[in-house]
Amino acid sequence: MKSSAHAASGPNASHGPLPGLLLALTMVTGVVDAISYLKLGHVFVANMTGNIAFLGFAVADAREFSITASLTATVAFLAGALAGGRLGSELGHHRGRFLVFSIFVETAIVGAALGAWILALDPDGDAVRYELIVLLALAMGLQNATARRLGVPDLTTTVLTMTLTGFAADSSLVGGKNPRPGRRLAATGVMFLGAAMGTFVIFHFSLGAVLALVLMLLLGSGIAALRFFLSSDPWTTGT
Repeated sequence: MKSSAHAASGPNASHGPLPGLLLALTMVTGVVDAISYLKLGHVFVANMTGNIAFLGFAVADAREFSITASLTATVAFLAGALAGGRLGSELGHHRGRFLVFSIFVETAIVGAALGAWILALDPDGDAVRYELIVLLALAMGLQNATARRLGVPDLTTTVLTMTLTGFAADSSLVGGKNPRPGRRLAATGVMFLGAAMGTFVIFHFSLGAVLALVLMLLLGSGIAALRFFLSSDPWTTGT
């Protein structure tokens, strides 16, 4: 009883297992951005700040960047975010259930991306390249909208700019209270790890192998989240 009472009033009481699950999705982002930047033509499908910058580079005739690819990724990301927003409106009253549905929809989209690559007559051609940009950007837009709706501080799952800013600006070195340093460092670390893993698999195996890795990470996250599908713990209550 004592441990239960402590858990109910502890620092994670308002978010339960969500930080751990969102860290897993942050790792997914690192892998996916390795795919998009290294194999899909210097475009980001998760990091829209970088992608908009790439669009500016392309408009100014930087050779390694594509206006069409950057615009395609941005539009698909927005479509995924719209879908995530809609899903949140329908299911956001129960954060555990919402996360489960979101992860499995994202898994299905990434599965479609892997299927498109496997079935492509020319896996390195422009047609499959744009299919993958659209599908992966849809998945990342959905993931970002889900994280936004869940509202766990420092875990947007797709960008680290504000996380790192908070780590420095809120530091005790400048008189701040330094909240959640472990979470902020963990988010940075798993994004780094995901990017490194994705790059290693791309260079030593194939694009299909790294898409399979993303699929496995998502399936693992979804299965881990399933145990909270029917939970009535206080953290599950959404808006």
